[in-house]
Amino acid sequence: MSQITIMCRLVANESTRQQLWQLMAELNTPLINELLVLISQHQDFETWQQKGKIPAGTVKQLCESLKTDPGFAGQPARFYASAIATVSYVYKAWMKVQKRLKSQLESKARWLSMLQSDEELIAIAGVDLDGLRNQARLILQQFAPEPSPQEDLQANKKQPKTEKSLSQTLLDTYESSEDILTRCAISYLLKNGCKVYEKPENSQKFSKHKDKLKVQIQRLIQKLEGRVPQGRNLTDTEWLETLILATEKIPQDEAEAKSWQDSLLKKSSSVIFPVSYESNEDMTWFRNQKGRICIKFNGISEHTFEIYCDSRQLHWFERFLSDQETKKNSKNQHSSALFTLRSARIGWHEQEIKNKQICRRKPTVNPWDIYHLTLYCTVDTRLWTAEGTAVVAAEKAEEIAKIITKTKEKDDLNEKQLAHIKRKNSTLERINNPYPRPSKPLYQANPHILVGVSLGLKKPATIAVVDVISQKVLTYCSIKQLLGKNYKLLNRHRQLKHNFAHKRKIAQTQAKQQQYLDSELGQYIDRLLAKQIIAIAKQYSASSIVLPQLNGMREQINSEIQAKAKEKCPESIEAQKKYAKQYRRSINQWSYGRLIESIISQGLQAGIAIEESKQAVQGSPQEKAKELAFVAYNSRKKS
Repeated sequence: MSQITIMCRLVANESTRQQLWQLMAELNTPLINELLVLISQHQDFETWQQKGKIPAGTVKQLCESLKTDPGFAGQPARFYASAIATVSYVYKAWMKVQKRLKSQLESKARWLSMLQSDEELIAIAGVDLDGLRNQARLILQQFAPEPSPQEDLQANKKQPKTEKSLSQTLLDTYESSEDILTRCAISYLLKNGCKVYEKPENSQKFSKHKDKLKVQIQRLIQKLEGRVPQGRNLTDTEWLETLILATEKIPQDEAEAKSWQDSLLKKSSSVIFPVSYESNEDMTWFRNQKGRICIKFNGISEHTFEIYCDSRQLHWFERFLSDQETKKNSKNQHSSALFTLRSARIGWHEQEIKNKQICRRKPTVNPWDIYHLTLYCTVDTRLWTAEGTAVVAAEKAEEIAKIITKTKEKDDLNEKQLAHIKRKNSTLERINNPYPRPSKPLYQANPHILVGVSLGLKKPATIAVVDVISQKVLTYCSIKQLLGKNYKLLNRHRQLKHNFAHKRKIAQTQAKQQQYLDSELGQYIDRLLAKQIIAIAKQYSASSIVLPQLNGMREQINSEIQAKAKEKCPESIEAQKKYAKQYRRSINQWSYGRLIESIISQGLQAGIAIEESKQAVQGSPQEKAKELAFVAYNSRKKS
């Protein structure tokens, strides 16, 4: 997708802010909380959870039954629609996470059932250790034969893998085989990294590995048994009730004591749910007498909000105004499907400095004075230029034509269907009427050039520009080369992190309520890195930028630290733990998600596609970046 999100502040008088806060905090947020509870208590919830989705219209049906409730009545129709969309999105995301956790649990449980020591495998197979190893060698020769001399000479080229990995092949063979000796030999290979070792097995190491796997399974079970999505409690009522309960009663067991402790230590969320406007027709843009851009929202159109934004984002809001004026002046001969603005969301954001100033002036502070209104706008970057708009118009016209053709294929069309075809034809005519927009040539990309971006510890980002046809790396760029003269900011950021961590530790030992927040230096470095990566991708006309998937990134980092500690301190486990702890302090504690968001945002604005692939655990940063590009291209060919 070529969509990005921009934000601005909404400024209005106190009565407007008070009324909007009351609508959102006293009616809309409690409605969302109640819908979340009703979904979790529904008699078919377990069935929905197994299927991984809630039937369409279920949330809307529940919301209709609550509209007459005095605690939720009196909201604009857009607010009810926003509540329905919010609850649907929350449960969709939650069920997706549950599905992923279940898949991980099944995989680890299967591996635990296969994981046996050498002594156990020998007893099950009925052979000695040499016989088990010989069988493992035969299986390796079958699925991974030794390369010929000519293939051995070409091994250094490290051509990308196009087939299933050896471990996956062995797993499939284990499931399909009924021979006990073959299954035991495969278990032996899998636990030893698909290799045959002549040295005897270290029983202590094996036991530790198996205990670690059991802990991982137990943690996954606890996550799956965790709470369903919770609403946002804007009061401290629940905390006070738990405090009274903990002071008057004795917990029955450790689980109940832990639940009380978690409830008391949990910081209540004082931020209300935002209100979403999924249709760009629900907003009216205009200029006031001062010449400032303003906005009105359907449902609360009696209130006017002024736009306050950064000068770097002002051109977007001017475009929103010009798009609407163009459509209005042409007497609706243009389609809102080509508006640059796609959707918007109203939210409240707390500003700590403002709070202190208000608290000094007023003994009692209203929440609509503590928080300020924020508008989040989703825009399609392709609709900024005439060429990009033509591409989007062609896509939408093709979709509408398919709908019309599919509807006409039905026999005996009724009046509603005929009216539907008439509306679609009218929409098709308006889509083909272009908006007056600046011209800019579309980005011309070479489909065989990809940029792989690997993430790591000491080097937050390393890129490799790869020609996948010739299988050559055109260039590598390290973090130092990407930042150039700004590389010194990296050490400065690391020093600031250490200072913040030290101050937090002192505050914790002294039981202070102070919070030392990170500076925006890390975000600034992310933008510099993203800008340079996009510039290099443009220089080589890359078709896409391949980013690593963040799933499992923490495990990769921990594995890398443990491998480093084992290399430095091979004899003592305690020394390895101590070294790993010191190593974590010395490296850059980076926000990889924030860096990836910066790359995606700038890449989409430049017209460069973004792909994702799983990053290799082993290898140098350059090799990981190169492998990312090859794996993404191979998966592209398969799809």
